[in-house]
Parts: sequence; C-alpha cells; structure tokens
Amino acid sequence: MGFILFDHNIYNQSAPKYVRNIANNIDTVKTGKMKTENIQTRFNFHTRLDNAKTLADIFEVVKSAVWESRRKSRGGLMLGLANLGNNPQGFFGAFYPVGSNVIVMNKIPLERIKETRPEIYKPYIFHVLLHEYMHTLGYLDENGVRKMVIEITSDVFGDEHLATGIAKDTAHFFNNLVYPGASWQPDDMRMEIVPGFDRGSTGYIG
Repeated sequence: MGFILFDHNIYNQSAPKYVRNIANNIDTVKTGKMKTENIQTRFNFHTRLDNAKTLADIFEVVKSAVWESRRKSRGGLMLGLANLGNNPQGFFGAFYPVGSNVIVMNKIPLERIKETRPEIYKPYIFHVLLHEYMHTLGYLDENGVRKMVIEITSDVFGDEHLATGIAKDTAHFFNNLVYPGASWQPDDMRMEIVPGFDRGSTGYIG
C-alpha cells in the first residue's frame, strides 16, 4: 500500500486541522502507535468528502465508511427530499420508514445549513445519512445507532473532523436536531426523489 509523505512545516502552517493532525501522526507511525494504513484511509475519506459534489457523492462516502468499519452494505436505496415540518423538541434531519428502501431527508434545514453554515454542510449530510443508513441495515435502536455512528465516523475520519464532532456532540452544532422513533410518520409524505442516489445495484444486506 502506498504512503503519503507530508512536509510537516508546510502542513502545520497552512493546511486544515485534520491534515495537520495526520501529518503530526507520522512520527507515531514510526513508533508503531498508529498504522500507516489508518493514516492513508483517513486521508482518503477526508478527500472524498471534501470533493463530494452531490448528495449521491456523499452517500457513496457513507457506504464506504460502513463497509470499512463494519463490513456491512446494502444497495437499492432511494433518497427523498421533503418538508418534514417541526417537532416540539426541534427538527428532524431525516427518517427511514422501516421496511422500505427510501431515506427521507428534511430539505428545509438542509437548505438553511447550506446557506448559513457551509463549512458543516457536508459533515452534516454525512452524519444524517450515516444514521439513517444504519437503520436500513436493520439497526433500529436509537441509542445503539448513535454509538455506532460515533465509532464509524471516528474510525474513518479521526477525532478531529467535523463529522466526528457532530456525531459525538450533535447538540453543540444543532441544539434542536432530534431523531424520530422507528414508528414515526410525517403528516405529508410528498417528496422529491433524488435521481441516481444509490449507485449500488444490489438490494441485499451483506
């Protein structure tokens, strides 16, 4: 496997924090505290999320992250965008109707975050899609899914990435983001299907 070499001085001065952290971990690789493969994997995931242009691109990163961390996968999913309204405790980022093949994202906060906090737009989408993707794999316990999302995100991005920060302390970034129960259904299910969302052709859970 290839190995990316960093100029510590250049990256420590000008690179994003997560790249500086990867560069600083080079010395720990030499002492056997962190495997070269982990650095390469994290750098690749950072790059893929940074370069993602669409919701479908980000979902591909989500699926790769779950496969990398859990060796689980599922194809044949669709993404719908809908106005899910408000909950007394806050807003829903998305939900998964159990037994279906569709993830429904709340388009109102999605648009708002893109306009007002673009730096966390992609990490937010990654977090929400990862959470719902775990539900599609059959994990329905909310507390269990939240723990797995933290573990998976940390595995592929490291602890310093915004996506990991959101997974560990969602309220710090979105103090009114809540998660619907498995049986919750919106009053209005009109939605826009995102074309070409899931590029996988299989419909099974591996």
